[in-house]
Amino acid sequence: MRIATFNINGIRAAQRRGFEEWLRDREPDVVALQEVRARASAIPPGVFGPYHLAYDEGVLAGRNGVAVLTRHAPAAVRTWNGTALLRDPGEVHVDTTGLDSVPLARGLREFATQGRYIEVDLADAPITVASLYLPKGGLPEHLQKPGRMREAPDGGARYERKMRFLDAFARQLTRSRQNARARGREFLLMGDLNIAHTRHDVRNWRRSNQVEGYLPEEREWFGSILSPRTLVDVVRSRHPDTDGPYSWWSWLGQSFANDTGWRIDYHLATPTLARSATAAGTDREPSADRRISDHAAVVVDYDHDSLGPTPG
Repeated sequence: MRIATFNINGIRAAQRRGFEEWLRDREPDVVALQEVRARASAIPPGVFGPYHLAYDEGVLAGRNGVAVLTRHAPAAVRTWNGTALLRDPGEVHVDTTGLDSVPLARGLREFATQGRYIEVDLADAPITVASLYLPKGGLPEHLQKPGRMREAPDGGARYERKMRFLDAFARQLTRSRQNARARGREFLLMGDLNIAHTRHDVRNWRRSNQVEGYLPEEREWFGSILSPRTLVDVVRSRHPDTDGPYSWWSWLGQSFANDTGWRIDYHLATPTLARSATAAGTDREPSADRRISDHAAVVVDYDHDSLGPTPG
């Protein structure tokens, strides 16, 4: 069972750069998408081919938006705002569907309408899969140095916002994982977490200790949500103690050509599901002019037969 996560950095731009061809050639069974960046009415017709779409576009025009594509209509869909766009293959309607409410952990309400999280129960496997786009964040105030930042100093506001999200999401993640187990399902969190966890996850790690996405407190949080009994970093478990495989490279300069990248896109799976992985890696394009996004898809093959029956 092939499952992918892909921050596509805008579905319309990704379509122009070859997203449809990637989807057709790789033949994933499930795809988690982040930064779809389109209102329902602006999604290019046919771009998702034969897949069912579950999409939370959020309210921030031209930003965020998370989705899950599946070969079979999902057994259930959940979002933080209680609605989603659900389309069968070939449909173009823009009507959202009301979903069962999801109790939110303290602190998540301010993020509930931003199109950052969606989860589905697969109809053909005992798995709940989730797509997450975690806030990029920024630097704390004491590290902000005017003239040395791409963005204007903000007094640490973006950093504090990200840390609020991390604190609340850790609680929500525990609930989602435990609820999946109560339904007889494994749990798989995928997406752009905007954090490189270890020195093997960023090429220039020595110079990145004061860069957002590799701050010590961010990496400490990441470590706190992983354990052999809760969630496992599937790609790292398949590639221990090696650099990469990276999943993001700046559009600027020679970052892609020199593989000066970051690994910030993940499959985090419950232990039984993680052990079923038979192959894992990134779909890094052969050259910069063939890139679909500034991210590469992270693709894992799981042994469906080892997971037991799908709940009825």
